[in-house]
Amino acid sequence: MDFAHTLGLNKAPESPEEERAKLQLYINLKLASSGQPTCVPEGSSRFFGISRDLLYSYREKNRLLANYHCRVDQRIQGFIKRYIEDLDIESIPTLPTQTFILDRHGVARELSLPMDSDEFHSDIVSSYRIKQGVLHNPASDRRTTKGSFHITEGGLPVPGDKKAVPRLTFARMLERALKPPQDLLTVPFTSGLEKPARMFVSLLLRPIVCPAIPGREAEKTMEVRFFAPGNLVSNLDFVESIFGNGGNPFLAENDAALDVEHWTGTSGCVILAPHLVGMTKQELGLPHWDKATKRQRKDGMCWQDAGELYNDGQAFKLTTRDESGVVVTMIADNYFGYCKKEVKAQISYSANLFGMAEEEHAGGALAFPCRNHGEEYGADSRSVNPDYTFEDVIERYGSAMDLQPEGYGIDKQYPDVIYVPQRIRMDLHEQTITWDKDGEQQTVSLRPGKIYMQPSGYKLEMKKHPGAPSWRIIGMNPEGTFCHKPCTVSGGGKSEISKSLNDAVIYRPLFVDDLEKDLDTVQEIFDRDYTKRFRPGHEHEDRDSTRKPLSSERSLGSVIKLLTPTSSYTEEFNAWLESIPPRILALVYLIKRFYRVEWGERWRDHLSVDEVDGAPAHELKLHDRNIIASYLRVGFDGKGKWRTFKLRQDFIATEKVQMEDDISASVVVPGKCLSNCGPAINTEHSIKLVKNCEYRLFQRPDDAIHPGYDKQTELDMSQPGNFVANFEPIGPEKLAKLVEDVHTFFQFTQPMQDLLRSAYEDGKGYVVSSAHPRIVDGKPSKNPRYQQIRPDLVNPVRKYVAEMSTRMHRKLPMHETVCNPVDAVLTGRRNNPPEPGIRPLAVYNPIHYQELPELFMDFVCSLTGKSPSTTGAGSEGALTKGPFNALRATADLNNALVSYILTDYAGYSSSAGFVGSHVRVDHDISLLIPEIWARLDPEHRDPKFLIEHGYLEPVVDFEHNGQTVLGSRLGYRITSRFVHGFFGKIFDNPTAVFTDEILKPEIQNLDDYVDGINNIVEAQQGVAQRYLDDGSIEDACPPLRALLHIMATGSYEGKDAHHPDIRAMFTRDYLLSSDWYRERLEIKQQRDITLWERHVSSLERFLNDEGYVDEAERLGIADRLDFAKNKLRHVSDPAYLTELVGTLGADPLRPAHSEDSRGVLTWGKASLSRQAGDAPAEKIAASMTSDEAGVPSLLERVRDKFRRDNLHH
Repeated sequence: MDFAHTLGLNKAPESPEEERAKLQLYINLKLASSGQPTCVPEGSSRFFGISRDLLYSYREKNRLLANYHCRVDQRIQGFIKRYIEDLDIESIPTLPTQTFILDRHGVARELSLPMDSDEFHSDIVSSYRIKQGVLHNPASDRRTTKGSFHITEGGLPVPGDKKAVPRLTFARMLERALKPPQDLLTVPFTSGLEKPARMFVSLLLRPIVCPAIPGREAEKTMEVRFFAPGNLVSNLDFVESIFGNGGNPFLAENDAALDVEHWTGTSGCVILAPHLVGMTKQELGLPHWDKATKRQRKDGMCWQDAGELYNDGQAFKLTTRDESGVVVTMIADNYFGYCKKEVKAQISYSANLFGMAEEEHAGGALAFPCRNHGEEYGADSRSVNPDYTFEDVIERYGSAMDLQPEGYGIDKQYPDVIYVPQRIRMDLHEQTITWDKDGEQQTVSLRPGKIYMQPSGYKLEMKKHPGAPSWRIIGMNPEGTFCHKPCTVSGGGKSEISKSLNDAVIYRPLFVDDLEKDLDTVQEIFDRDYTKRFRPGHEHEDRDSTRKPLSSERSLGSVIKLLTPTSSYTEEFNAWLESIPPRILALVYLIKRFYRVEWGERWRDHLSVDEVDGAPAHELKLHDRNIIASYLRVGFDGKGKWRTFKLRQDFIATEKVQMEDDISASVVVPGKCLSNCGPAINTEHSIKLVKNCEYRLFQRPDDAIHPGYDKQTELDMSQPGNFVANFEPIGPEKLAKLVEDVHTFFQFTQPMQDLLRSAYEDGKGYVVSSAHPRIVDGKPSKNPRYQQIRPDLVNPVRKYVAEMSTRMHRKLPMHETVCNPVDAVLTGRRNNPPEPGIRPLAVYNPIHYQELPELFMDFVCSLTGKSPSTTGAGSEGALTKGPFNALRATADLNNALVSYILTDYAGYSSSAGFVGSHVRVDHDISLLIPEIWARLDPEHRDPKFLIEHGYLEPVVDFEHNGQTVLGSRLGYRITSRFVHGFFGKIFDNPTAVFTDEILKPEIQNLDDYVDGINNIVEAQQGVAQRYLDDGSIEDACPPLRALLHIMATGSYEGKDAHHPDIRAMFTRDYLLSSDWYRERLEIKQQRDITLWERHVSSLERFLNDEGYVDEAERLGIADRLDFAKNKLRHVSDPAYLTELVGTLGADPLRPAHSEDSRGVLTWGKASLSRQAGDAPAEKIAASMTSDEAGVPSLLERVRDKFRRDNLHH
């Protein structure tokens, strides 16, 4: 990808003034060539004078193409024609042919503001040029999705939770959408002119639909066209900055139909039309109430008063789609979030039609465990690994490094990456790295800022302690754990999973009460006999119970485990452990952390406190240096004060590579078809590959309102090129007050201070402060937003290092892709206590596991509690995608269920908001989850292991006030044993962090707990009943259909959720042997055959066009055609069906199979029928190519125009 052209990233160094001047010249040339008014700056007037004739000539040639649509628009226009041509309307609405095409990133941004002014105002948006980019404040700072998603009848079935719209209404609305008021067409760039340019602006996107399958399939994309009146060009700047600019759609190189290796065959169109909110129901052809159907009355698609406005005059979007692969949406608003979510909805539509892939509402991170090696590294076994040698590194990766005579390498791309031998010794005091080469010791400097990588892939860095003046050697594992967080409800911590825990760590001194007295207590702990601590039958849990705490045979983790109460210990021993004050335990662990064998029994000599006013102080010192301890907040107490706990002295937070944030594309493939995917991958099952669809993330920095708190946001928003919304534009006068208020100003981090001070010194223009959201109705907006460049694009070296270390560990050649499949699924919940009008939902403890039936009951409902992200609480629709799904939810649910069965991923979830009615935790647990999972061995993540060994306990049904409470819907939850065994890797005293009332929320308030479970069960019942009522249950695969019946009525064919026959339906053996799964594979094969037939046809037509001979040669169309023909042969082969086993196949999008009037089995209208003749699916398949085949090419249109003109004259 050309990041500069597509996203405005990695551009060649250039001053902002020079860049703007070039863009302005380019914009004016495009305006002039379109016959629109221009804003030619003085410096360019001479150039425009010289090029006058050339521009006029270009303009005349443009007239010949006045009614010509580019290829993608032909596909969309053909769909519109097919969809409404049988209606009684005067003419078919036509997409604009003369638009300002945004063919590179940055043009939209320059167009969104006047050339000679820093602000632009209209009825729908106020825009400002600010010091760090642009600020756009829409008329409304936030929108609701409730009742806003409408779908046109006549295509695929309309989901019951969406409003069904007649085709005539769609046709009339489309006609009005394409004829906006003149003021709305005004291009802000020219708004200072007496007669400004008025026209549509348009954009092409190519968003990702399916990740690449290394060595097998390339990444798949769809095409999406945006059309917006000139006033709304900032919306197009917004979406192109997230998904990337797809280039000029009139150029063959950007035609998706010729990009056969990547195109899914689906096309999308989005038309922004805020003026539609003024249309009445009557003029849109909707019936009077008396003539309306039951559903039309329910959906408000009828009127009683002739003046009634459509959708009550509120914002909405109307989507039209069918199984041919085209989706058209009109959005009657300019809210930025609607544009992004519509692309999300269209990606989901494309994924469901294409098959194999899912669009997921997910966050995710690749988490690498890190270790604190202190001041020395190289004495342990990690440095001695005979399986890895530097000679092998040179052989495999020598091309990536510059070799040095001492026997190490420097990375050619990132010189701060140093490749060192496996047997090395690092000494922090001497700041040296030494190793032996050919019998001679080699020495190089150990330097901060450098990353040292061993042949095993283990990475080492010299890093300063964040809260102390000391330095330490930090090591990082070469294999990370991909924590995937799908189906996470609003406020469930989707973004938090990828945030570094380091930003939340608090650094404080470690205090003692009376040092000598405390050390006496510590001595008793060190001297105690631990051989008799176990209850009978548990002695095997310690391989050698004679080991003392300071023995070199015990690690720090072993000592923590030794001194943590457990059911394996005797009551007397547990009582003694519980009597030890937390400060004493912290002291024990600290001494163990720093203890050296040479200290022997004189370890006390190394610890001290100062004397203050003749008495011992309390701040602990080691070797006369203050000890700084690390603490972490985990929730709040009943008075709202922080619950803060000390981290283990050797704890280092994982390093994370962000993999997802909101819109993800995923694909499921058999594990055996991909090699070298990591040691944790079970090739007997399928695996999931995930790709982030976004390049910039639309963040809402809630905590940034407190200066200095959100360091990342302040850093991001202080950089140039920002896209910001719903913040206050701060001019010179307000800025002076802010900068001169030292109490506030100096709370900001340095980057934000530098930005504000620089703007203050300039004394002109606008700037935005991260702590000053826009004021709405007298209060700061709750929805301030900015586009954050994806962290791996800002700092690519960290991702490169992570990838390179994994490559070396797996011994992968440079030409092979490093594959990181999902390792763990960890969804997020939002819990709340009871509030007026809000029922309790705080029934989960920090971590739950659910088997597939219970997990999918949750996924069907996606029930969320109240959070800052929402105005209320309730169901967010299946898989949290309710407001953004243009298809029936059964398609996504079928895909997700097949995915979970094939991959055997365990369904874990974590809590945010509250645990129980009284313990508020916000996102504190969300941040901890990757730290735990990255440190678990694969077998320890297996729920079977965790259940068998008492780390998970089932939540069971129980009686309360004479009623059965379905506690089993909550699945399993972690126990105190889990806390001891795994949270002990993080905290000194994990049992103080996760108390019984947190592990068992019912202890806090049983009535709230019961009502919370009933709230879940009743919500699941109501949501499932809608599937029965609207008929979509017929689209559900058999296990899902059974589950929906159980949720709605309590049983399916007389069996409840616990019946063995029901549980068996959720197993891999059942799936692979089922007819309905085979149908999915056959549907996928049929769709692939049709797609590749279409690809071959498109390439042949282009190759045979004599006007494009040179372009066909430049683009290698002949080679593409050979590739497409080979691919068509491959997917047509019966053996291809076997290859698809272990994939999702493709969902029918309707009942999986049905009988026609002749009693012949056919494949549903959404798939391709294998019947010949008049099958409906064949007509649909034919339409996929007719739009292109029936429309003459650009050159043919020009030739025809000239022939007609010559005949006329």
